[in-house]
Amino acid sequence: MKHISRREFVRLSALGIGAAVVSTGLAGCGSSHGKIAVSFSNGVASGDPLQDRVIIWTRAIPEDLASVEVSWEVATDREFANLVHTGVTQTDASRDHTVKVDVQNLVAETVYYYRFRANDNTSTVGRMKTLANGPLASAKLAVVSCSNYPAGFFHVYREVAKRDDLDAVLHLGDYLYEYEMGGYATEDAVALGRTLAADNAGELLTLTDYRRRYALYRSDPDLQTLHAKLPLIAVWDDHEVKNDTWRDGAENHTEATEGPFSERRMAALQAYFEWLPIRPAVAGDNETIYRHFRFGDLADLYMLDTRVIARDEQLAMASYLDPATGTFDAARFAADIADQNRNLLGAEQMLWLQQMMTVSQGKWQVLGQQVLMGRMLIPAEMLQNPASVAELVAIQQRIDGGDDSVTEQERSRVETKIPYNLDAWDGYAYEREVILGLAKALDKNLIVLAGDTHNAWANNLKTLAGDQVGVEFATASVSSPGLESYLGLDSLPAVLQSEYSFGLLIDDLAYCNLNQRGYMVLEMAQEEARADWHFVNTIKAPTYIEDSGRHKALKVRSGHEYRYIEAV
Repeated sequence: MKHISRREFVRLSALGIGAAVVSTGLAGCGSSHGKIAVSFSNGVASGDPLQDRVIIWTRAIPEDLASVEVSWEVATDREFANLVHTGVTQTDASRDHTVKVDVQNLVAETVYYYRFRANDNTSTVGRMKTLANGPLASAKLAVVSCSNYPAGFFHVYREVAKRDDLDAVLHLGDYLYEYEMGGYATEDAVALGRTLAADNAGELLTLTDYRRRYALYRSDPDLQTLHAKLPLIAVWDDHEVKNDTWRDGAENHTEATEGPFSERRMAALQAYFEWLPIRPAVAGDNETIYRHFRFGDLADLYMLDTRVIARDEQLAMASYLDPATGTFDAARFAADIADQNRNLLGAEQMLWLQQMMTVSQGKWQVLGQQVLMGRMLIPAEMLQNPASVAELVAIQQRIDGGDDSVTEQERSRVETKIPYNLDAWDGYAYEREVILGLAKALDKNLIVLAGDTHNAWANNLKTLAGDQVGVEFATASVSSPGLESYLGLDSLPAVLQSEYSFGLLIDDLAYCNLNQRGYMVLEMAQEEARADWHFVNTIKAPTYIEDSGRHKALKVRSGHEYRYIEAV
């Protein structure tokens, strides 16, 4: 398989892929008057806020699909009486008629409004906010992940957009899904009126495919409302390319029939940078998505790529089973998991993170990334015989209760544990230990944020030596089905029992919600940080309510003696 080099990405970027126009202030606008109608039907968006700049985005579609001149305005008021930025640029089919402007020379911790014009047509008004400088008492971020259009309505996005207390929204990946109609989570699409477009109903493979899928998702009114309300800080996960993507391939990608994976990945990443309000971490490079955001003296946010640029292929549990006897090769499995040459971040990204955390003065060090970092180790017996969970729970309860009659064989049944998800950090244990060891050595307050699993989780993060160094808060999905689907949990009592069982049998797990769609809010202050999980009661109907009965809040206090999850 061909791996596209950084140099090749820079070359392609120089041709305009994902490029942003720079806006430094008021300028004489060119004429945007004309007879050709221009549609802004995909809305507006802002993203990658810093103290002095924010990316703004739109898509201007002329009726004849020719090149079109687009102007923008940025003001301190919604009526645009006090303009601070104006400018004009051209867009055309080579970038899918998208427009990205890096609006600079802004004032820190300030709300601005923006809009676009073309040929007497005007976009909706967007709202954005710059980050704070200097001393900061608190910051609040919404965290979302895994939005699957055919699976259900984007009520979760609507709920986030209702809030007026947020500084930004973090999207931790799976902004869209590449599956075909009839594939994963599309079974209710017809009934919900959320089918894939006729010209985009197959699995995504080409640049045109990915662009059309983004256009479908960005036709959703709830997603448009969210983008118009708040700036987005995003990273991709696997489904922006293909399920279980790694550096040189993905699950079920067949080169004989689907072509080189490098070409598919290139098309997917080009569409991502065209459609997302994201600033390349390095000018002219659309492969490097890891980057840094500073929230005054309160927090440093590092958005990481655990998926595309460096990830080695996932280990497969089945490859450690003897096909004749079913015996599990535990020694070889343990050696492969701990392999120091096994990459998730890769050497370059890891060095960048180490350097950034070393010089950081922020009270909180926050990793915004895709997959669970906590050790999700379950009794090995559960993988071979899921029906044994009740027995294992009973044994663990006896152990926790100090029952001296527990036999060594029973104890072994619950204490012989293996990771259940090798696509997460459990499959890349060495690099996890490097990060946790770094946080301990630097005496940092570490918070890891995750998505990917479609369920809500909270984990205490410990080194292999057992030192508590940080916490992990993971958000539920916007609409993708979670473990309730895989485990067949068809009633609330069954869900609650499974959540109890997970909490009892997984050592470092502090909380889980296994069946609901929702979002998370991370609120950081100088002395403590708090995570609140919010859920909706359904994504399968146009009307819904927030399920306040399942709301959950947890906190972590700063200081090395307090860095563990506590109840609020």
